[in-house]
Amino acid sequence: MELFSFYNVENLFLPDPQPVHKLDPSRSGLRNWNERKYRNKLFKIAHVFELMKEENGVLPFMIGLSEVSGRKVLEDLIEMDPFNARYGIVHYNSMDERKVDVALLYNKDKVEVMDSEAITFFFEITDKNRGDYDTTRDVLYSKMKYKEKIMHVFVAHLPSKREKDINKPKRDFILNEIRTRILDMVNKAEENVILCGDFNENPDDENLQKILYNDVRAKVMENPFVHLFSAGTYSTFHYKSGLLFDQIMLSESFFSENNRLVFENAEVFRSEKIKSRDRKLQGRPFRTYAGTRYLGGYSDHFPVFVRFKINK
Repeated sequence: MELFSFYNVENLFLPDPQPVHKLDPSRSGLRNWNERKYRNKLFKIAHVFELMKEENGVLPFMIGLSEVSGRKVLEDLIEMDPFNARYGIVHYNSMDERKVDVALLYNKDKVEVMDSEAITFFFEITDKNRGDYDTTRDVLYSKMKYKEKIMHVFVAHLPSKREKDINKPKRDFILNEIRTRILDMVNKAEENVILCGDFNENPDDENLQKILYNDVRAKVMENPFVHLFSAGTYSTFHYKSGLLFDQIMLSESFFSENNRLVFENAEVFRSEKIKSRDRKLQGRPFRTYAGTRYLGGYSDHFPVFVRFKINK
C-alpha cells in the first residue's frame, strides 16, 4: 500500500526577528511569532504524519504542502520524526504577496525527481497605484519516477475566495492552464497524473468539474473527493459552512488494474487528536491562530490523502 497526501499547514513561517520599533509589522503577519511557537508548529505538523502512519502502517510516499514560507521551514520539518531526513524537497519561492508557497516532499528511497518547475502567473491590474501586475502562488509541477514509472504531479493553492470572490477569474485562468497541460500529457499517452491542492473551490464547482474532461467530454481525470463532499465530509470551515477545498485528482490510469499503483480510496484525515478542543467548534481542525489569538494547534485544514494498492 502507498499513500499520497496533501496538507494546507496554515502559515508555516520562520520565527519573526525582533522588531526595531514596537509598531513595526512582522514579516510573517502573525502576532508574536517566536521560536517557541515555530518549534511547536513544526512538531504539530510532523505529528500529523506520525498519526497517519500509525493508522495506515506507512507514511505517504509523496506529500503536497501549501502555506509554507521558504525552503528552510521544510528542511527543519523533514529533520523531525517521522521523516528523519529520508524525504527530499521540491520547492520554489513564489512571488505571492504573503510569501507563502507550495511544495512537494517525497520519500527518497522510493521516488526520484526527474524534472520540476514553478508555473508562475501574472495578472494585469487596473489600479496603477498598486503597480502594473498582480501575482499569486505558483503551481508546482514535478516529474517523478516511482518504481521505473513516471508520475506527473501538480501542487496548487489557488487564490482565495474573498470580497465577493474577486479572485474567481484568476482561479479560472490557472485551472485552465493546468487543464491544458494535463490534456497535453494525456494526449501523448503520458499517464499517471496527480493534481492536488487547496483549490478554494468545492469538488462540485464548475471549474473542478471541467478539469476532469477533455474537449469532447471524455473523462481524463477522476476526483474521488466528489463523493466525500456529497456525503458531508469537509477539510476546512468558514463560519458555519463546511468546505472541501483540499482535494487530490487522479488520471484514469490509476483506476486500471494494469497500473503499478491502483486507487483504493480517498480520505480526509480527521484524527481526534488534531480536532479543536472548543466545544463550539467540535469536529473542526485545531488551528494555530484564531484571528490574532494564538491557540497552538495544527492547522485550520485537515490533511487529505488517497490510498493506493501496489500492483506487483
